[in-house]
Amino acid sequence: MAFVKICNDDDPDSNADGDNNNDDGFNGIGIVVRAVMLVLKCIFIFPEIQLLKYSGVISMATDKDTKKRPLIEIDFRDLTVTLKGKRRNILRSVNGKIKPGRITAIMGPSGAGKTTFLSAIAGKAVGCTVNGTILINGKSVSIHSYRKIIGFVPQDDIVHGNLTVEENLWFSARCRLSADLPKPDKVLVVERVIDSLGLQTIRGSVVGTVEKRGISGGQRKRVNVGIELVMEPSLLFLDEPTSGLDSSSSQLLLRSLRREALEGVNICMVVHQPSYALFQMFDDLILLAKGGLTVYHGPAKKVEEYFTSLGINVPDRVNPPDYFIDILEGMIKTSSSSGVSYAELPVRWMMHNGYPIPHDMRINTEESLTPTVNIDNENADDRVFSDSAAEEKSFAGEVWQDVKANVEKKRDRIRHNFLRPTDLSYRRTPNVFLQYKYFLGRVGKQRMREAKTQAMDYLILLIAGACLGSLTKASDQNFGYGAYTYTIIAVSLLCKIAALRSFSLDKLQYWRESASGISSLAHFVSKDTVDLFNIIIKPVVYLSMFYFFSNPKSSFAYNYAVLLCLVYCVTGIAYALAIFLDPGPSQLFSVLLPVVLTLVSTQNHTSSFVKDLSNFCYPKWALEAFVIGNSERYYGVWLLTRCGALLRFGYNVHNWALRLSFLLLTGLAFRAVAFIGMVTLQKK
Repeated sequence: MAFVKICNDDDPDSNADGDNNNDDGFNGIGIVVRAVMLVLKCIFIFPEIQLLKYSGVISMATDKDTKKRPLIEIDFRDLTVTLKGKRRNILRSVNGKIKPGRITAIMGPSGAGKTTFLSAIAGKAVGCTVNGTILINGKSVSIHSYRKIIGFVPQDDIVHGNLTVEENLWFSARCRLSADLPKPDKVLVVERVIDSLGLQTIRGSVVGTVEKRGISGGQRKRVNVGIELVMEPSLLFLDEPTSGLDSSSSQLLLRSLRREALEGVNICMVVHQPSYALFQMFDDLILLAKGGLTVYHGPAKKVEEYFTSLGINVPDRVNPPDYFIDILEGMIKTSSSSGVSYAELPVRWMMHNGYPIPHDMRINTEESLTPTVNIDNENADDRVFSDSAAEEKSFAGEVWQDVKANVEKKRDRIRHNFLRPTDLSYRRTPNVFLQYKYFLGRVGKQRMREAKTQAMDYLILLIAGACLGSLTKASDQNFGYGAYTYTIIAVSLLCKIAALRSFSLDKLQYWRESASGISSLAHFVSKDTVDLFNIIIKPVVYLSMFYFFSNPKSSFAYNYAVLLCLVYCVTGIAYALAIFLDPGPSQLFSVLLPVVLTLVSTQNHTSSFVKDLSNFCYPKWALEAFVIGNSERYYGVWLLTRCGALLRFGYNVHNWALRLSFLLLTGLAFRAVAFIGMVTLQKK
C-alpha cells in the first residue's frame, strides 16, 4: 500500500534540509547532492513510484472493459411473517417491489416491523414463519443463491476493533471480491470506497474497542457500511445506517450510496426520522404502520400527494416524514374533514391498489369499503390470528410452546448454515486455502496488538511455576505425585482462561462474515494455527521455573512433552466452552473443570464406578505420564520402590506414549466438536 503514502510527484526529500544556511559553499554542495539524488531517483525509482500512485494503479488495471454488476429485483406479494409459538403477526399482507438502481427507504413507528421486513426479504428471518411469495428477478428462487453479491449492514457496528480502518476494508475485499479480479483493480475498489465515505484521514487508525478508544462513532458507522461496499454488491440491505450520525455525515453516506445506485445496485435501508434533505435523496418509500401493515409504497416524491388525497396535509415548516410517523403513532389526530383515522390508513392503501383485505380488518372497516374492493374470503381467515380469539393456555402449555419455538429456531439456523442452494451469483470468491492465508495475516496482526495481554499470561504462568515448584517438592517416595497434581490444575486453569479469548471476543464478527459466505473452516484453523505459538511457548515458560525449583528426576524434555500435550488438550476444551457457552458460564466451567476432574482422577481407593469415570478424565492421563516419566529415571535398588509405587497408583510403566496420544486425541476431538458447534449454533 505504498501508493497511499505518495501524494504528489515532488521529491519527498526536497525539503529535508530546512535550515536556512547562508554559507555559499555548503549551500552549493547541498544543491549538487540533491541534483544527483534527483537524477538517480528519476532513473531507478521514479517509474516504480509513478506506477504505485493512484493514477499509476489505474494504468496497471488489466481489464479495460467496463464491467456491469448483475441486477437484482425483488418482488414480494402478500408477505406475512408470523412469530412461531405465539402465532402473532409481525408483518401482514405486504406487497410491493424494490428495484435496482434505486434507494428504497423503509420507515415507520417503533414496532412496525421494519427490521423484520428487511430480514424477511434478505432471508435472515429466524424463529418466524414467512408466508407469501418472494420473487428474485421474476423467479421463485432462494435469495441465498445470490449471497455472494448481496451485502447486509447490521444495525450494530460489527467491525474488528483491533484492526485499522483500511485493514477491515481490505480483508472484506480480499475474501469477497472475485478471485479473478487483479490486485490493482481491488486497490481501486477499496480506494474508491474510502474516498466516497470520507475515511482518508483515519484510514490508518485503529477502530477501537470498549476498553480502548479508537475512531468516533460516526466514523465507525461508515466503516460498518464500507465493509459491504468494498465487495461491490448488486443488492445492499442496511438496517438504520444513519442512526447516531449527524446531518452532514448522513448526507455523506447517502451520497456514497447514490453513487452505488447509479451503477445499478438495489439499495434497501431502514431509516429512523430522516431530515428533509435526507428524505429527498430517497427514490422509493415503504411506510409501515404498527402491526406490520403497509400505509404507502411508491416514489418518495409522491407520498405527500397521496396523503393529500386522503385529506391529510403536512403543515408548513414541518418535516413530512416526522409528521407521517407521528400520525401512525396516534400522536397527531387527523382532521375531522378528512374522515380518515390512523387505524384506517392500511385499509385505504389496500383499497387504493386493489389488494386483498384480511377478514378482521374488513369487518372493522366494513362501512367504509366500496363494492369494488377485491376481498379474499377464502385465504384471509387462514392467515389471521386474532389475539381475542387466542385460546387460554396452561402454564405447561406455554412452557411447551417456548421449548418448541426454541427448537425450531435452532433448526432454522442449522438449515440456513448447511442447506446451501445453488449459487446463481456467478462470482468465484477465493478458495479455502487462500482465505486461510488472509485469516492468518489478520489473526497474526490482532495477536501482535494484544502483546500486553499475552505478556501478562506468560508472567502469571512464570509466577505459578515458581510458587508451585518451591512449595511442592518432587519427593522420591511418590515420584512427584503431589507436585504434578497441582501443576495439572494450575496449567489447565490458566491456559483455558487464556484460550477462551480466541473465540469468545469476536462471535458477532464471525456471524457476520460467515453469513456473507466467508469460510468458517479458514476462520477456525487460522486461529488454531496462531494459538499453536502459545501452546508451544507456555510449557517452556512454566517449566523454566517449576523444573528448577522442584528438581524432578525426569528430564526437561520429558516434562515438556507431557505439558505440551496437556496444553493442547485443554486449549481444545476451551474452544468448545467459548463457542457453546456465553462468556460468564464458560469462564466458570474453565475454573471448575480442572479442579473437579483432577479430584475424580486422583481417587485411588474408591468404587469401581469412580475408577471407570476417571478413565475419561484428561488429568489422570497427564498425571500418569508425569509420574511414569519421573519413575523411569530410578535404577538399582529403587526398582522395587518404583514398582511398588506404580502398583499402588495403578499405573503401567509402558503407557507413557499411550497417555500422550490420549491427550492429543482429546484435544483434536474437542476442536472438531467446537468447529461443528461454531458452524451450527451461529445466530443470524
